[in-house]
Amino acid sequence: MTTTPTRNTGLSVAAGVLTGILALYIALVALGNITDFGTNQQFVRHVLAMDTTFEDSDLMWRAVTSTALEDTAYVAIIVWETVAALVLVWGTYLWARRDHALARRISTYGLLMLLLLFGAGFIAIGGEWFAMWQSKTWNGLDAATRIFTLSGVALIVNQLPGARRETDADATT
Repeated sequence: MTTTPTRNTGLSVAAGVLTGILALYIALVALGNITDFGTNQQFVRHVLAMDTTFEDSDLMWRAVTSTALEDTAYVAIIVWETVAALVLVWGTYLWARRDHALARRISTYGLLMLLLLFGAGFIAIGGEWFAMWQSKTWNGLDAATRIFTLSGVALIVNQLPGARRETDADATT
């Protein structure tokens, strides 16, 4: 049985391109963290230790000063980034193959991984729990917010009803 290739429409191309951009971004972030381990290791250590915050006694009980725990958190972040990159690369590949239903599903998983990392991990936990917003030196909230926003936009584009109709049409051809 042969199937006719589906025609890419603007919405599926946009979903694929956005997924690809985020795949490239997080792959480069993971690669950078692996090949230049020490730079962001210091970032994570300072954020968790809260040593550049206002050092309010009501908040400092939250600080993590064990380098073993700080490094464990950093390695977990790198693993999460690497898996998210692989999932998004796979999603991008599926968009390019025009396997829209599977591309949407896989891309959604990868985009949700980024939303969790940057929203829950960096903005909520790093920014609020560890008061990263107070640090002039070790504050990654702007970068985290940019990626959280772009990931959210990509997820919305992936889930638009018009995109779903494309997928339904693909399944019938």
